[in-house]
Amino acid sequence: MIALRRGTDRGHADRGWLRSFHSFSFADYHDPRHMGFGPLRVINEDWFAPGRGFGTHPHDNMEIVTVVLSGTVAHADSTGAGGRLGPGEIQRMSAGSGVRHSEFNGSDTAWLHLLQIWIEPDVRDVEPRYDERRFPEDEQRGRWRALVSRDGRDGSLPIHQQAELYSTRLEGEAIEHALAPGRRAYFHAVDGTFVVNGLEVGTGDAVLAEGEDRIVCTGTGHALLFDLP
Repeated sequence: MIALRRGTDRGHADRGWLRSFHSFSFADYHDPRHMGFGPLRVINEDWFAPGRGFGTHPHDNMEIVTVVLSGTVAHADSTGAGGRLGPGEIQRMSAGSGVRHSEFNGSDTAWLHLLQIWIEPDVRDVEPRYDERRFPEDEQRGRWRALVSRDGRDGSLPIHQQAELYSTRLEGEAIEHALAPGRRAYFHAVDGTFVVNGLEVGTGDAVLAEGEDRIVCTGTGHALLFDLP
């Protein structure tokens, strides 16, 4: 099974200071057809107005990955982690047994644009932990670069789930990713145009694949790929 979901079909919210697109049911957006995909529970594309954000609030038993696309995010949490991240930087927070954190646009003048991703863990109530890492664009060009994985291989950020997240930046090349039996894939076009297993995909669109042995992609732009149980 392979299916295309247009970015324009995502849930949308506009609070003025926060503009969001929800790939799966979240907050006031509820669609029983889109509750998640395997352990992938949330992909929110958010724009925060200068100086705005979320004050301290709790999470537990969720792997939370933030991909900064433009601007600066200011983060602080109850593990003692804190700081600012810019484009090309990824943060991973394993909420585990419980963590409190805040996140704001760290600029008083420019909008912040990011993707926040939630992945359900396969173990519960672990000790919370936080990490961040920069992934230079040249490491993503013409290939799938691992950003998160179970074992943290190749410098990726480790999570408590048999899930992998990859990023690529293409300039017309064709690349592929093999899927082991029983695995599924979720392709998200951050920006650009692609052909994914024969489907034409644009900015914000997604491809959901089950029962496929590989994902074949060609095009121009920035994309993410989830390899999921």
